[in-house]
Amino acid sequence: MGAMDHRFDIVDSKAFRSGMSRLGAAVNIITTQGVDGPHGFTASAVCSVSDSPATLLACINRSASCFPAFEAARYFCVNTLAPHHEPIADLFGGKTPMAERFLAGGWEAGKSGVPVLDDALVSFECCLSHFIDQETHRVLFGSIIGIRATTENSALLYQDRRYVRI
Repeated sequence: MGAMDHRFDIVDSKAFRSGMSRLGAAVNIITTQGVDGPHGFTASAVCSVSDSPATLLACINRSASCFPAFEAARYFCVNTLAPHHEPIADLFGGKTPMAERFLAGGWEAGKSGVPVLDDALVSFECCLSHFIDQETHRVLFGSIIGIRATTENSALLYQDRRYVRI
């Protein structure tokens, strides 16, 4: 794609956020292991990129308190949540101190040492292949080095600024 066509104005952030709130998305906790311990945040901005090689992307706001840990990390994990994880999603999405976030749920070290939620719907352990800074966010591209899944088949989604269970 080329440069933006400047004949059209970009919609304002309020209209964009309102429109995006209509787009339902899976709720995930993205984790990494920093030099000072585990770090993680709740995200819905996760997407499959390719199955050959297996790659996904996840977005993090560069103003997030845990961004420095992800900026320095080579590995991260996308833990997709089931409906019973709603309280954990809230902990990781708010202002809860980082160490307290990991007191909720059962966490194990993945093969790379990153925290993996033991009963996540599915967890994708990733090696950072590259990243792109776009406006306020960093897009992390991860090559999948491990997948863990449970027998749970219900997902926790976020739509219209609320959790939806399917």
